[in-house]
Amino acid sequence: MATEANTPGEPQPSALQTLLTTSASDPNHPLYLTQLAHQIAHNLEHQHLWTNLRIHNVSPLDSSPLPRPMVTGTPPQRLYIHPDEQIALLQVQKAQGNKGLGEVKAEREWVLPSHLREKWSLRRFAEAFEKIGIMPPSSGEDDEDEEEQTNKWRTKKRVVLATVDDDSTVVYYIVHDGIVKPRQN
Repeated sequence: MATEANTPGEPQPSALQTLLTTSASDPNHPLYLTQLAHQIAHNLEHQHLWTNLRIHNVSPLDSSPLPRPMVTGTPPQRLYIHPDEQIALLQVQKAQGNKGLGEVKAEREWVLPSHLREKWSLRRFAEAFEKIGIMPPSSGEDDEDEEEQTNKWRTKKRVVLATVDDDSTVVYYIVHDGIVKPRQN
């Protein structure tokens, strides 16, 4: 816990420690879940260059509390390309005589903060998926039209499961709600 005046020789609190000790409490969630969401948002912004980050405590669908605070934001590049979209992009590139997929616009993503010691079940994932939409709500900072944000290939809900270990290592997994068509090799 940060103190007002540090004794001589005592190190100053880190930026993350200061953020966590001053993070606003949420009456719907325990403090450790709120701090976990802030830690993940901090990691996404400073280590992975995500933008337009926002922490959500209530569902955008019905304004009821989320099972836990969740983060939304825009990664620097698209995290997932649906296999059918990938085929369509390759066909367009082939017709134009270009190589590769070219520039694919990044999309806002839901991020579900968790700790490595937590036990996850299909029921717990279903509770989180039940309260979110396919696309996260706009941050209000985006200059894009809502039509531009709509991806016809994005038909399933998905979250980026952000799992923190005790040593502050964070790993990220994409988790879909339901069965998703596998990629073609």
